[in-house]
Amino acid sequence: MQGSEKSSRRARRSTTMGGMPLNDMPWWRWRSNVRSALHMLSDPVFHQQCWLSGVDGYGDVTDAVYRLVEDTWLDNWSAEKYVGTIFRDSQEAALVDVAVLRVLRIMHQVGADAPVSVYMEHHGWPEAVRAAREAHVLLAVNDGDDPDAAPHPLHVLAMWTRTV
Repeated sequence: MQGSEKSSRRARRSTTMGGMPLNDMPWWRWRSNVRSALHMLSDPVFHQQCWLSGVDGYGDVTDAVYRLVEDTWLDNWSAEKYVGTIFRDSQEAALVDVAVLRVLRIMHQVGADAPVSVYMEHHGWPEAVRAAREAHVLLAVNDGDDPDAAPHPLHVLAMWTRTV
């Protein structure tokens, strides 16, 4: 449609989040929250520089896990349920399921309110980080984003996912 043609659609804010089209997946806001959580959980440098250092604006491990499962209920059922709405295909869903299970296992063992250092000292943490990284990379690449970019602060995620 040309800019001079009239449209019945309402004007929207930006149509991308990073490089990801916001309207590409039906439940893109949920996808954005899952991606944000996986991104933070998957980055050991971020863990050291932000979470362990207590930098404001990024939450903590519990906040990331909450974003991962709050709307999706991925703590109760498989990501496969969301193929076509949050996840593009079964490969994305399978990698997200593995990451969720590994992170939740640690959370249940150490407690939701444990300090970040307790998570990182857990014997299963490196495997949880690896699983989150695999899922994060696939979702980011599939959305046309750079998986190696630093995680965005939560206020940026809130701006992207704010309803119009």
